[in-house]
Amino acid sequence: MKQSPLHERHLARNAKMADFGGWLMPIEYPGAGVLAEHAAVRERVGLFDVSHLGKASVVGEGALEFLNSMLTNDLTKISDGAAQYSMLCDSAGGVIDDLIVYRNSETDFFIVPNASNTSAVVADLQAQAPSGIKVTNLHNEYGVIALQGPMAAKVLAHFGLQIEIDYMAFTYVSIAGCDVIVCRTGYTGEYGFEVLPKWSQALTVWDALVERVEANEGLVCGLGARDTLRTEMGYPLHGHELSLAISPVMASASWAVGWNKAKFQGSEVLKDQKENGVTRRLVALKSLDRGIPRPDMQVLHEGAEVGIVTSGTFSPSLKTGIALALVNSEFKVGQQLELDVRGRTSSVEIVKLPFMPSHVR
Repeated sequence: MKQSPLHERHLARNAKMADFGGWLMPIEYPGAGVLAEHAAVRERVGLFDVSHLGKASVVGEGALEFLNSMLTNDLTKISDGAAQYSMLCDSAGGVIDDLIVYRNSETDFFIVPNASNTSAVVADLQAQAPSGIKVTNLHNEYGVIALQGPMAAKVLAHFGLQIEIDYMAFTYVSIAGCDVIVCRTGYTGEYGFEVLPKWSQALTVWDALVERVEANEGLVCGLGARDTLRTEMGYPLHGHELSLAISPVMASASWAVGWNKAKFQGSEVLKDQKENGVTRRLVALKSLDRGIPRPDMQVLHEGAEVGIVTSGTFSPSLKTGIALALVNSEFKVGQQLELDVRGRTSSVEIVKLPFMPSHVR
C-alpha cells in the first residue's frame, strides 16, 4: 500500500492503521480513540493527515470551458481564489468521483479528488482534454493536512497568520518556513482549514501544527473520527452515497449541479432524472432505540425491504445511531422505518440533515 509523507509520525504514535483507497492511513490513536478525537474537533481543535486525497492540475487556454463541460457544478459562479465542490459523472450520470476544484485563474485549476479515484479522474479528463490543455496527476506532489475545530484560527494565528477568507476560498502563505496552500475547507462541519504543503515539506508543517494543536488541548485525529464527523453532517463518501450506480440526483446532491449549463458530461441523464424523478433517494435516519445502523443493512417498511443503509454509525455527539440510506422516494421526513439489525428490527425516523449544526462559516 502507498504511504503518506507523514507515515513515520503515525507509526511513532502507535496509530491503528488501515487501508484507505490503497493508502495505509491512521484510523485512531491510542490514549484517545475515535470518541475523544471526535469531541476534540467539535469542542476545540483536531489535526488530520488526509494526504491520501488526490491532487491534479488542469492548465491551459480554455481550461475553464473544458472543466465546465466535464464537471456537474458551474465554475463560472466562482472567482479566482475560490473553491467549489463538484462531481465528475460518466455519460450514464453515475459519479466517477466527487471533488473540490480550486480556481487560480480561467486557465489554471487545481483539483482534489478521492484517493482511489484519482487515476480514473485524471484519465477521463486527459482523454477528453482538447489540444493546449494539460491535465497532470500530482498525487505525490502535495500532502494534505486538515486543521478542524473552533480553535483552528487560533492555531494558525500563532504563525502570524490572520486568514480571514470566506468558506470555500484559499490563499498561499507560509507555515514554519514552508510555502503552503491554505483552504477554508474541510469534511467535519466545523470551522477549519486544509493545509497543502509540498510533499517534501509535509513533515515540517505537520510537526509545527501538532505542537500548536496540542498546546490548545486539541488532538491528532485519525480517519475514524473523520468518518463519524462527516456522517453527522450528512457529507457523502464516494463508494457509499455516491458511485457509478448512484447519481447526484439519487444522492440528494442536486445543489452541486449547474442545471442552467447547456451541457456537461452526464447532463442528459441527470436532467431526465430531475424532471421525472428517481426510484430511490438519499435520506438521513436517526435511531429511535439502541440499534446502531451499519452500511448495507436493509431498510424495512411493514416487513418489506424499501432501502439500504449507505453509511451508519454511533453518533458521538448525539449519543445515538445515525445513518444515511437510499430509500424508496415516497418516504418523507418524519416517517418511521425499521432496520434489519442482524435479524432483529430497529426503529428509525427520517430526519432533516445535518444531524448537527454546521459551523463551517
